[in-house]
Amino acid sequence: MKREGDGATPLGRFPIRYALYRPDRMARPRVPFPVRAIGCEDGWCEDPSDRNYNRPVKLAPGSAADRLMRKDHLYDLVLVLGYNDRPRVKGKGSAIFVHLARDGLTPTAGCIALSCRDMRALLAELRRDTEIRVLRV
Repeated sequence: MKREGDGATPLGRFPIRYALYRPDRMARPRVPFPVRAIGCEDGWCEDPSDRNYNRPVKLAPGSAADRLMRKDHLYDLVLVLGYNDRPRVKGKGSAIFVHLARDGLTPTAGCIALSCRDMRALLAELRRDTEIRVLRV
């Protein structure tokens, strides 16, 4: 069973809720669902004890939330998956994204990471009802 911090990608079928992108690094992606620009105060709450668990948040000074505006390019384009969000179960896992991969396709903390080329190919195939299926890890 998936739990917060286990580093595993959950198995199942997950809708794409919306896309996030860095407007300072790329053009707005053309996708059939909502798109939000990432700003310097944007984060994602991964703390199960916080009322905003598994939700986007505005970063406060000293916040432990995952910063979405990163120095690397992993979150230049992010597809936010509908995992543990309706309803949210504290500790079941948060921030399951499809995002860009590090050089060498090194492991993530539970997300799905794609090369830029593969991400572009995926974007070209997306439809409003597209679900991401994770069959095995």
